Amino acid sequence: MDSEDTEANEANEHRDARRLDEADEAPPIPVAPGDLAPDTLRAVIESFVLREGTDYGLHEVELNDKVAQVLGQLERREAYVVFDPSTGSISIVPARALPGSV
Repeated sequence: MDSEDTEANEANEHRDARRLDEADEAPPIPVAPGDLAPDTLRAVIESFVLREGTDYGLHEVELNDKVAQVLGQLERREAYVVFDPSTGSISIVPARALPGSV
């Protein structure tokens, strides 16, 4: 391999690494709840409400009630389902957490 080939390969590797870095910085993508199958949407909501740190105060709230509360927030667009391409994960975030929100 001559020096021109080596330089070309290094340039291609640098370009590919830069693309990967840019992909890691991609913003979360909002997903309309209607775009998910009902069972999938419920699983996403359940996963969200069962996480540590999702405390509902002094009174225990049943899982179905928590799911209904979050579903209502999604329907009122107070919260959104988002896909994070950098991690490959899906979550629910408050509307104010999305870029461009007030």
